[in-house]
Amino acid sequence: MKAFVDKDTCIGCGACTGICPEIFDMDDDGLAVAVAEEISADLVDAANDAQDSCPVSAITVE
Repeated sequence: MKAFVDKDTCIGCGACTGICPEIFDMDDDGLAVAVAEEISADLVDAANDAQDSCPVSAITVE
């Protein structure tokens, strides 16, 4: 599985980094970015929680 952040939609609230900092980070522009290419099995639930918690639905986990 991989995580993606739509930077055109992201508002930089930081919810994803608070929920799953192993996968998400804030870039220099203040927007979220997915830092890991492949999501390990032990982080899938946290990545999905981050996706579900994004207030603007900028995160896709597939």
